[in-house]
Amino acid sequence: MHLLPKPKSLQLAEGSYALPKIWQISLPNELDQRVSASLAQLGEHEVVAQNANLTLTLDSTIAHADGYRLQIAAAGVQIAAQTAAGLFYGLQTLRQIQQQSAAQLPYLVIDDTPDFAVRGFMLDISRDKVPTMATLYALIDELASWKINQIQLYIEHTFAYQNHPTVWADASPLTAEEVRTLDDFCLERFIELVPNQNCFGHMRRWLTKPEYRDLAECPDGCDTGDPDWGYFDEPFTLAPEHPGSIALVRSMLDELLPNFRTRTLNVGCDETVELGLGASAAAVAERGKGRVYLEFLQKLYHEAHSRGYIMQFWSDIILHYPELVGELPQDAEVLIWGYEADHPFEAQSATIAKAGLPFYVCPGTSSWNTVAGRTTNALENIANAAKHGLHYGAKGFLMTDWGDNGHWQPLVTSYLGLAIGAARAWNALAELDVVALLDTVVFADSNKVLGNLVYQLGDVYRAVPPLLHNTSSLFRILQANPEAIANLKLDREGLHNADEILLQLRNELPNTKPQRADGELCLVELAWAIDLLRHAVQRGLWVLDQQPSEQASNLQTEIDGLIERFQEVWLSRNRPGGLQDSLKHFATLRSSYGEVQYA
Repeated sequence: MHLLPKPKSLQLAEGSYALPKIWQISLPNELDQRVSASLAQLGEHEVVAQNANLTLTLDSTIAHADGYRLQIAAAGVQIAAQTAAGLFYGLQTLRQIQQQSAAQLPYLVIDDTPDFAVRGFMLDISRDKVPTMATLYALIDELASWKINQIQLYIEHTFAYQNHPTVWADASPLTAEEVRTLDDFCLERFIELVPNQNCFGHMRRWLTKPEYRDLAECPDGCDTGDPDWGYFDEPFTLAPEHPGSIALVRSMLDELLPNFRTRTLNVGCDETVELGLGASAAAVAERGKGRVYLEFLQKLYHEAHSRGYIMQFWSDIILHYPELVGELPQDAEVLIWGYEADHPFEAQSATIAKAGLPFYVCPGTSSWNTVAGRTTNALENIANAAKHGLHYGAKGFLMTDWGDNGHWQPLVTSYLGLAIGAARAWNALAELDVVALLDTVVFADSNKVLGNLVYQLGDVYRAVPPLLHNTSSLFRILQANPEAIANLKLDREGLHNADEILLQLRNELPNTKPQRADGELCLVELAWAIDLLRHAVQRGLWVLDQQPSEQASNLQTEIDGLIERFQEVWLSRNRPGGLQDSLKHFATLRSSYGEVQYA
């Protein structure tokens, strides 16, 4: 049996209980209606006063507010929990057992509690995909079944601010009504929907508009002096000394926050790479970059606190100035993020814990900048975050799924990271059979093929050195010009090995039988991802062969077909806004073969 997340304690016993055709359920008095509503997931059922085969009980002796005890024995099934949320989570476990047990439920006792009080997921809906409501509903339902209890939708410009309509005009944004509907939907599943609006860096979509450009640190762009960031030809970061910057944030929050029930707000503030290079240069020279950053963060804290909100923010900048950590507001929640296997979660968690600040550890799915993921990196990054977050007393564990450079990766690519993140958010140190969890719980593949296929597809990046930070060589081949590709010093044997793996996986796709609702779409997405990565292989070999023109013609025809399929895949789960921006990332790829069609 493979359960997601894996329970803390599961003891099997001899014997089994026949799965009833109708669940006859005994409920405690005045039970939260959200639990009653979730009973439909078990199938046909009725609430009874006696002779129940499923009994739900509220029990104050259960150790954790989200914990539960589930027992299957000759007398039937019993679930006890301290709270309604615990009963809901117990029912999710029973549902998975039922799905895997045919006509007989094994006798067992499960005692289960989470390692992290907050078990979250953050989805980037700003670069460049804004999912349809149907996509979001399905994703939230699945995450709830894996005991996720917080969701954040990362916003730069994709909320329909009525006072700022030019910013989101072509983005197909979430409206206030849609956010309120999502908030209700999440609440019904014991999930907190937290507003996540970047308020300092990552403001390009605002600052490139004429009416906001004067609020930029560097209105005309600048050389960041950072080899990872290079030259910016457009503004990216708010000028913290400009009084209009905090006024803009105030206007944004006044519109955004009333649509959420929560009293938590993520203000972002990561990657303020231009700070001190433009409008704030004199202030930074006088007081230091860390101090100027902290002062604006404190202004944001005031805006959140004055509205009754707890402020969350990303940790990357403040951790460069450990001498200032002690000046952070003591109720601000620090989000420690990092996406490589060896990210220093241990040292960073120790720094924040020593200051007595509440914090989350925030690993990632490793899906972005790859097309098909980086399986090994994702698993090690997630385990690293969970281990050290648990050790240093992190309040929360927040999985992240970003959309850098066009958000090319299809959603199916993120399922592995999402599932393992949910598993470790609940049971941080558990031994996990990743392939079995994918086959059994995530994809429900009756042929037990798809789990390994997705795992191996996500590991193709390892066949093609060099192994790069936050991306893969195959993805870099797709988005770089031939000169930059040549500088990668690609290995011909590695490219051929990758192609052999990809071809084998492509041939295995017809042998899969996913039973999930979007199973057929998952296979369409995977076929496209494999084919695009095979194109990357051929493009890499083309560069190594000095770019012969006869191959360029074939590659051009192939990529045109892949771009057409990309648009179909995109629109199957996402709104049209942002698609044209994403297609621009194909321009270098397409233009190197011939006439530019996607500029």
